[in-house]
Amino acid sequence: VQLQASGGGLVQAGGSLRLSCAASGRAFSSYTVAWFRQAPGKERDFVAVISWGGGNTYYQNSVKGRFTISRDNAENSIYLQMNSLKPEDTAVYYCAARWQLSLSQSDPTNYQYWGRGTQVTVSS
Repeated sequence: VQLQASGGGLVQAGGSLRLSCAASGRAFSSYTVAWFRQAPGKERDFVAVISWGGGNTYYQNSVKGRFTISRDNAENSIYLQMNSLKPEDTAVYYCAARWQLSLSQSDPTNYQYWGRGTQVTVSS
């Protein structure tokens, strides 16, 4: 599986962005896919995940109610709609995937495939 993230950019605080993660390969619906982010000088942090199969979702507390993760299996794509953006959301955002991952979905070490990041910058 190859992943390609896109959609980042520069936005003012309070604005919105929609990130996309396009995947190649078959059986995409059987992959759990997550978004992580990494700010300069910081560790890579979990943002949101959508499970394979039923598509259950889970979010980091700081983005709950502002970010929405979704998937379109027909298009082999995952999306992260980000609203009410804050300067602390500034980071490089990465999408990651793992075949039928059901446990510890917020742990980046459990993911097998990673896309190149896309920069999100939120100005105050």
